Order: sequence, then structure tokens, then C-alpha cells
Amino acid sequence: MKKNSRILIVGHNDIIEHSLYDYLAAQGYENIVSAGPEKWDVFNQQQVEKFFAKVKPEYVFLSSTRSGGIEANQKFCAEFIYLNLESQNNIIHTAYKNKIKKLLFIASSCVYPKNAPQPIKEEYFLTGALEPTSEAYAVAKIAGIKMCQSYRRQYGFNAIVMVPATLYGPAADTDSYNAHVLGALLGKFSLAVRHNHREVTLWGTGKPKREFIFSDDFAEACVFLMKNYNDEAVINVGVGQDIAIKDLAKLIASVSGYKGKIIFDTSRPDGAIRKLLDSSRIKKLGWKPHVALEDGIRSML
Repeated sequence: MKKNSRILIVGHNDIIEHSLYDYLAAQGYENIVSAGPEKWDVFNQQQVEKFFAKVKPEYVFLSSTRSGGIEANQKFCAEFIYLNLESQNNIIHTAYKNKIKKLLFIASSCVYPKNAPQPIKEEYFLTGALEPTSEAYAVAKIAGIKMCQSYRRQYGFNAIVMVPATLYGPAADTDSYNAHVLGALLGKFSLAVRHNHREVTLWGTGKPKREFIFSDDFAEACVFLMKNYNDEAVINVGVGQDIAIKDLAKLIASVSGYKGKIIFDTSRPDGAIRKLLDSSRIKKLGWKPHVALEDGIRSML
């Protein structure tokens, strides 16, 4: 991938799309098209084909067109499976038909079994039952992975798949109903500070652990893989360390200046107990993360 290569980023105007665009632009890439601001319908095959014919991308970064935290996954499960399946089918197939040089499909750690051994190795993919609270989204992502692998096997299409840890950063959604856990927590504590709330209620027990990767590190890893990875197997991208939601809440409360009470509503679901990725494969290739969790959270305030 060269500085003048034609690059297409497909997401839903979210942190992944923004992070990739900003990183590529900062690195001097000159021909970047981000799907979010464009007037085309990724759910319409004809419009996707017309857009590809117009833009003529050489490299495609394909993320989700619908995603969110536990509450959003439960409330909009039909949308999560339908919209992601439809959009990724359209993009992957059209990319193949247009003979693009390479496509990077950005999956999710929820594609791994709910009770996978920790840290999660790539070979644990499809070896057990999924976490029910994110099952619809996970099934769509699994289909995308298998589509990339199938198009590689049958057509020789250069599609690769990464599984990142949970992404966070300045462009993260902080809406408590739709955001992923870190963004949702930051939104709740920031709101509590502004309005002087004495307590904040969070979902679950606070015991589950999650791994988080800062948006700049994630974007750097995407570009690194586009340049250096050409294998069929999925590859994990994480930092190698996780944190309990209870401890994450305390950290965000401290950084945001919240001094009130934190209450955990144990009637609400926890989701998977732990999701720590084994990222040794990408680290052996020469990539490593740079941003510490607390520093990344501070950058979001």
C-alpha cells in the first residue's frame, strides 16, 4: 500500500472509521475515501457496484455497519445481524469483482466461544458456543470471516481478517445505551460530574474483564497488517492485558473527577466473563501497542 494508493474505509461513521481515516491522513496517504460521509447505500448491491466503479479503490478496510454494547446488542439484534450481513456481502463480493489488491475485514472478539481458554488464541475460533448477549452480531462477523476465507480459497482474493480488542479513543461513542463499555462508562461519569450526581449505576457485577486497545494503536495495526500479512487465518490485535469492569469504572471515575458512589445493578447481564486476546502472532511480525490505558482515557476528556 503506497501513499497514493486509492483506499476505501467502510464503517458506520464510528470510531473505527474516524480513527483509520485520521491515522492514514496523518501518515501522508493522499487518496482516502471514508464511507460514512458519502452518499451511497452499502446495503444496496447496485449502489455499491456503482460506487466502486466511480472510486476504483485498490485497498478496502471493512468494519461493521451496525454495532454497540450489551444493551444495543439485545435491543437491536435483528438489525445487527441483517445489516452487517447485507453490507459485508455487498462489499466483499464487489471488491472481488473489481479485482482490488487487498481487503482487511475487521471482526470482533465476540466471534470466539464464550468459555474459550484465556488468553484467546486464534485457533479457538468456532470451537464452542457463543456469548448469548452478542450472538447475532457475532454470527454476522463469523459469516464475514468465512466469506473472506472462502473467496480466498475459491478465487484467490486477497482478503485478510483481524480480531481486535475493544476499541476506545477520542472518537468513541459515549452514549450509555449504544456505546461499548468504556465509552458508555466515560459518558456516564462525565454526565454525573457535570450535573453533580451522587451515584452512578452500572450494569452487571463489575467482575468481567475486558481488554482495550487505543484507537491510534488499532489504526496502526490495521495498516501494518495491510502491508505485512497475507494469511487466511484470523489474527488477533490486542495489548496483552485486561481489566475488571469494576476497576475500569474506578479508573474512569478518578480520571473524570467523579467522587460519588458507584452502584452495580446485578440484575443486568455481565456478558462474557473474560475476553483477553493472545496477540503473540502479530507481535512476532513486528507490531506492538504504545498507549497505556489511563493515558488513552485521559485523551478522551
